[in-house]
This record gives sequence, C-alpha cells and structure tokens, in this order.
Amino acid sequence: MTTAIPPMTTDAPPVTTTVPPVTTTIPPEPAQTPEVRRDTSAGRSADRVAVLGSLAAAISFTWIIFTWIAPFDGVIGFAVITYVLFLAVYAALVSLDETGPTIRDRVAAVAIRGIGALLLVTLGRIIWYTAAEGLGAALRPNFVTQDLSVTQQLDPLSVGGILHAMVGTLEQITIALAVVLPLGLTCAVFLTETRGAFTRFVRMVVEAMTALPSIVAGLFVYAALILSLGVPTSGFAAAMAISVMMLPIVIRAADVVLRVVPGSLREASLALGASAWRTTWHVVLPTARSGLATALILGTARGLGETSPVLITAGFTTNLNLDPFSGPQVSLPLVTFNLVRSPHPHMVTRGFGAAAVLMVVVVVLFFVGRLVGRNRKGSK
Repeated sequence: MTTAIPPMTTDAPPVTTTVPPVTTTIPPEPAQTPEVRRDTSAGRSADRVAVLGSLAAAISFTWIIFTWIAPFDGVIGFAVITYVLFLAVYAALVSLDETGPTIRDRVAAVAIRGIGALLLVTLGRIIWYTAAEGLGAALRPNFVTQDLSVTQQLDPLSVGGILHAMVGTLEQITIALAVVLPLGLTCAVFLTETRGAFTRFVRMVVEAMTALPSIVAGLFVYAALILSLGVPTSGFAAAMAISVMMLPIVIRAADVVLRVVPGSLREASLALGASAWRTTWHVVLPTARSGLATALILGTARGLGETSPVLITAGFTTNLNLDPFSGPQVSLPLVTFNLVRSPHPHMVTRGFGAAAVLMVVVVVLFFVGRLVGRNRKGSK
C-alpha cells in the first residue's frame, strides 16, 4: 500500500528586513584660541629688578666712598670698586630667595655678562676716541689723494695725506694673502685629514708660532731675504714678514673649522667611491667655506696691524712708491706710529686719521670676506 504525500506549498509572503540609515553627528569644533607664546628668556622680572637695584646701590656706595670717606680719584678705580660692590650686593639679594648653587650660578652669569659689557664699552671708547681725534684730517679730500712728500711739520691739514701708506698696505697685504692662502689651507687640510707623529709635530710648531713676537718675524725675514739673498728693502720683504705673522693664525683657525665638518659627510663621499682628495675638495672645503673665510679675515686683521716687521724690512718713506719690489714702502700702521709721536698737533691729527682709515679698511675687508664666504643658499 502506497501513500502519496502531496507537495508542500508556502503561501506566506517573503520576509523583508529594513535597516534604518545610520547618521553620525559631528560635534562642532571648539573655537580656536590664539596660541600663547612661551617666555623662553633666561631672566625673570625679579632678577632684572635685583640687577638694577644692585647696580644702583653699588654706584651710590662707591660715590660715598670717593666723596666722603677716602681720597680716591679716577674713572678706573670708580669702575672697579663699583663692580666689586655690585657683585657683593647682588649675591646678598639673591641669597634671600635662593640656595647656594643657585646663588653661585646667578653671580657667575652676572659677572660674565658684566665683563662682556665692559669689553664692549672699552672697544667703543677706543673707536670713538680714534675717530674723534682723526676726524679733522680724515674728512678732507686731500687726505686720501696726497702723500707726505712735500708736507712740513707746521703745514695745515689741507696739505698732505696718506695715499702712500694706503697703497703700501694694499700691495703688502695682497702679496701676503697670495702666500698665506694656499699654504695655510693646505697645512690645515693636512692637519685635519691625516694622523701620525709628523702631524702632531706640525701642529705643535703652528701653535708655537701663534705667539711669535712680530719683531722676531721681521728680523727673520731681514736676515733670510735681505742679508742672505740680497733682496732689497721693499714692500715685498714686508709682505713676507707679514705672511709669517698671518700664517699660524690662518692655519689654526682653518684647522678648527675643518674639524667641525661632520664625519658622516666624509664617510658618505668615500662610500660612494670618491677618493680622499676629491672628498676634501668637493665636500669638506665647500662645507667649511664660511668658516675658512673667517679664518682668512682673522689672519688679514693680524697682518694689517703689524708695524715693526714693516719698519725693519721696508723702511720708511714719505713718497708714494707703487713698486713693491724696489725701494722703501710704508703701511698705515707704520705711518700712524710715526705721526702720533710728533710734537705738532697737525701731525698727531693725521696719525689718528690714518688709524681711523685703517679701522674702516678692516671693517670693509670683514664684510667682503663674509660675502665671499657665504654658502650657496646665502643663509650664512
């Protein structure tokens, strides 16, 4: 017996599920408040008040000492006593709120800044005094267009000038730079890029030559060139003596600058297959170009201020000599030295005018050297 099961039919409607949309509500951003810059200065208002109060108290105490207590006199003594009292009063004020290490740190910081300010004031005083004393001669047109060949002791400032000294200084320092620049940079590279006993010996000799007296350099050139080789007394001999004084300054400064170049730059260049001399020429020297320009400026400033080597090797003359290889030739420091010793006021004024021109020349050379030593991006 067979039972048939009928097929099942489903008449129920299909089930549909509706998912409601999800909405995200972003809260509004809070109002942007302006950023308040942090005060990163080392000093506080209380410290500034303590410094000013200590300075006022020190000046008052010193004034009482000089006027009522002791028969002292002189600006230098007043400044020294004021400075000592200032440090003592400032230490006493700081000790009211701070402990021992903080007191020593504050006093040391104030003492160092005070010494720096004193040096700046002294330098400004020297520059102001020189410019004020030589202004009467330096502002005259004849001062840079005439020499002293026909100038007498009692002639007015409208007669005579320092053209011969300016030409002599320019020629001598140019010859000295032509000698010092290749030798100084080569020796600095040798000291930086090599190691060994001979390197230490060369560095010791350079350090010893840094303190070489200028008169010794002049006597050395006089004996080696003028007496031994028969070179005439001239601007060239003076330039050789000046180069002896400039060379150790340039070497030492350039050595320090080259050692500051990161070693990773050298390693990267060598890893790419460059040789040692290509690494030095294309990586090390361009990186240190600004510092090398500063080293040359320091050496040039040292050479511009030398007097005794020029006097020994080039002699003295009041005439304009355009040939540095024949005949006596003077420089601005030598003319200044001779003129300020004169008992006549006009000659002394000319000497201070020559010193003022020398300062202007040093400043101009400094700016020119900085422009030459700027890197390619011009950031330094």
